Amino acid sequence: MGATANFENERQAMPDNTPQLVWSKDRRTPARRAPSVERIVRAALTIADTEGLEAVSMRRVATELASGTASLYRYVAGRDELLDLMIDAAQGEPDAPALTGDWRADLAALAQHLRDTLLAHPWLAAELSGRPALGPNALRRYDIGLAALIPFTRDITLATNIVDTVTSYVFGAVNHVLAEIRAQQRTGLTEDQWRATVGPYLREVIATGDYPNFARRLADAEDITDTARFDFGLNCLLEGISRAR
Repeated sequence: MGATANFENERQAMPDNTPQLVWSKDRRTPARRAPSVERIVRAALTIADTEGLEAVSMRRVATELASGTASLYRYVAGRDELLDLMIDAAQGEPDAPALTGDWRADLAALAQHLRDTLLAHPWLAAELSGRPALGPNALRRYDIGLAALIPFTRDITLATNIVDTVTSYVFGAVNHVLAEIRAQQRTGLTEDQWRATVGPYLREVIATGDYPNFARRLADAEDITDTARFDFGLNCLLEGISRAR
């Protein structure tokens, strides 16, 4: 979730015209044929997952639902509010794994669950990189992460730092995968095709003898999958955390 803030002090400093949070609003019951908020969010998620977040607009969602745009505004105030709802809905599917009491196994399972969520919604990682999301699914996910560490430590500051560190690791690992996907979309080349195009240049570089260790890496290092790389890094991280007390 990021650094803990003093929300009480910040609440006192808020201007009087601060808009109401989407999570504290009372939702209107849709008219008989009007799309529900859940259907609106689901349609927006489908668009974002298949075409990118930039394709999501109130007009586009209304078109997908065969509804008038004005009808959507009766239940969702605008695109910003819709985005908040999308971010939280994406974090709630599927449900987080149940805790077992083994803090290390539970953290690993939660990290994998977050990775799966971010890969299923390629636009989501960028939206979660700033201020913390405070919807019910986001808060539940974070609360479960802290609960997973109760067998390890009762120090809530340490537990918070651990959850944030594991979360940051997952984001970094996922961003590596998403960057490759974006590169393939931008260039039209698969990773293997890209390697073939840079092969002649790398052979020239290696032939200079200026980069002996890089040459060893290309010649002898085993190529591993993104999943195997993720698991290796996560295991290293958890091993370090086990010595943090």
